[in-house]
Parts: sequence; structure tokens; C-alpha cells
Amino acid sequence: MSNPFVIGSDSMTNQRFSKPMLAVAALLALAGCSNGQNQSNDSASSDATETAKTDSASTDDNVLRIATEGAYAPFNYTNADGTLGGFDIEIANAICADMQVTCEIMAQDWDGIIPGLKAGKYDAIVAAMSVTPERAQQVAFTDPYFSNTLVFLAKKDSSFDPSNSSDIDSHSIAAQRSTISSQWLEKAYPKADIKLYDTLSNAFLDLGSGRVDAMISDKLPAIEWLSSPSGSNYVLKGDEIDINDNFAIAVRPGDVLQAKINTSLSNIKANGTYDKINQKYFAVPASATLTEAPAVDSATK
Repeated sequence: MSNPFVIGSDSMTNQRFSKPMLAVAALLALAGCSNGQNQSNDSASSDATETAKTDSASTDDNVLRIATEGAYAPFNYTNADGTLGGFDIEIANAICADMQVTCEIMAQDWDGIIPGLKAGKYDAIVAAMSVTPERAQQVAFTDPYFSNTLVFLAKKDSSFDPSNSSDIDSHSIAAQRSTISSQWLEKAYPKADIKLYDTLSNAFLDLGSGRVDAMISDKLPAIEWLSSPSGSNYVLKGDEIDINDNFAIAVRPGDVLQAKINTSLSNIKANGTYDKINQKYFAVPASATLTEAPAVDSATK
């Protein structure tokens, strides 16, 4: 799986254009039927036409349509001019370059990102998405492109100690809704006062404004925020939480893109492109962490 490929291969073309061809054939057959048959099959013929339109509208062999959230720095974010940036965007562009196709990357709210893929709005999701059994029932994941850990954040002078389960239960803790961090916290500490937010930015906003005592987040977005003016009085608390969390690219089940993206992902790792992008975004400043982080009691994990 080391050779580059082009999405517009014969196998891809045959697969993606088979439904429209069958739909056209069905319409021609209907045209030769009696008036009574035409009336009884109006609905079926309309459905076939719509299917043909939908399939053909989403098939440009030279374009790979990718969705990202655009609000999860440093993985993906929206610049002041409306363009998208971040680790995910550069990984997506590198994969597209290896595949010799054009990337069309669009922002999509997190809660609707999987439904949008299933509806055919785009071909793949590159959005720091964790591989979970629940998501794997709806989408097909590529090989992982990043391994993630979770961290707690609080004010530098805060006594909050996540190694003590009583501290977690007695403090208000922010997290982004429907993420691996919020799901882990809800499962591990069901009695905790958890405040859920639609975006990570809003969670950080409430943490920085003192409306919550602490926050749980993926490590690298937390590091990114700590380096900003809003996060200058905050630090990571406790040890990183390794929950075997891997980020992967999502496509529709059965899509040949899964294998094609895997090949290009392997290629950019082998030729050094991945390492250059990784180094650009993930140099961790020592000032973001406590000098001596309290050890996590294994009984509370």
C-alpha cells in the first residue's frame, strides 16, 4: 500500500456512477408503459430521478470534500478571514496532495458532523474525531492519525486536585458536549457537577471567566488555550489521562475512500510530511504544566 493513487480510477467511477445509469434505464422503461402504469409508478420514478441527481451531484473524481469543525484549535480552527487552519486541515491537504485530488474543506457544527457525512454533504471527516464503538456503528474509520490524552485545567492557585475523586465531585467542571472527554468524565464521575458546552471555545470562556472551577479537555487544545492571554493564569492539574484514545478520519461505511486514504496517510508518514506538520503544531511549552503534578490515584481512574 505504498503507491499513490487517484480518486478518479475506473473502479471508483464504476461504483459511483452505477446508480444513476440504472435510474436512467428505469425511467426509459417507464416511458413505454401504459398511462395507468405511469400514474401508479409516478412516485417510484420520481424517487429514482432524485437518487440519480443526488448521486451524480456528489461525484467529482478530482475533488475530495472534507468536513471539519473549525472550532477545535490547534486541530482545526477558523481564521479571522473565514479560512480554516490547523493540524487537521494540513493533514487533509497533505492526503489530498498524495491522492492527486483537490481538497474542498468545509466547517460543520460538531453535533451535525456525522449526520452530514451520512447524508452525502461531504466525503470524509477530518476533525480530531475519536474512534469509539458507538461511532464505528455509523461510519468507517481509517487508520489512526493521532493519539490523544485527556487533562484537567484549573487556576494556578486553585487547590483542585483531580487525583482525589472527592475534589472532582465537589467542583464544577466544564467539558465539550459529545466528546470523548465529557463521556469519560460522565462515566467515571457520575456525581460530578459537569457543565457541558456546544463548543470547546465556550467551555474555555466560562473557565477563564470563573463560572466553573475546572475543565477537562483533550491535551493539545488545552495547551493551545494555556498559551493564550485568557489562559495565562491557568495550568494543567494532575497527570495526563490515557484512555487509549485515537483520532481517525471518518468515511461512509463501504466507501473505497477508506483504503485510499489509508494508503496516502501511510505515504505522508513515510516521506516525512506528517512529522513536519506534527512538529509545527505540537511543541508543548513547559510553562503550561505544573512543576510537580500530583500523582493520580489508580483507584480513582
